[in-house]
Amino acid sequence: MNNVILCGFMGCGKSTVGKNIARKTGRHFIDMDRYIEQKAGMTVAEIFASKGEEGFRALEHEACRELADRRGLIVASGGGALTFARNVEVFRGRDTVVLLDVPLRTIRFRLRNDKKRPLLQRPDRDKVMEELYRKRLPQYRAAADVVVRGESTPLKTAMTVIERLGLKKKTK
Repeated sequence: MNNVILCGFMGCGKSTVGKNIARKTGRHFIDMDRYIEQKAGMTVAEIFASKGEEGFRALEHEACRELADRRGLIVASGGGALTFARNVEVFRGRDTVVLLDVPLRTIRFRLRNDKKRPLLQRPDRDKVMEELYRKRLPQYRAAADVVVRGESTPLKTAMTVIERLGLKKKTK
């Protein structure tokens, strides 16, 4: 069983959809950022503060390599993980990368009250989101084996992924 790697912009539903896929298929779910935090013993924000972005990206690449060596996982990648070719290459040919494609207007609505993402805690958040979205979307598309619209409910989106990939559903 190869892994399913969910990619997409922050707020597209990678974690929520991923948990639904795992629940319906009996596979194990891993949120890549939480995985990195557990290994490092600190939050992503603390990693950025102490090691910088370069330090975080090194830990992220290590996590990609470790997760690619496992089987049967549903992985919610970090928002920036698959914007790096070295991470995409780790999964290419072994795992299926699924882009949860959600329009910017929907992401803005979903993240309107977000207080956790450091990037969004600024007065020009809409401008920053738009610039980052426009930059990352082509990178996500290039990394993806499959593109699934993610505007529906997390459960409906999860079921679409399950059907598109032909994943076996868990028997009760």
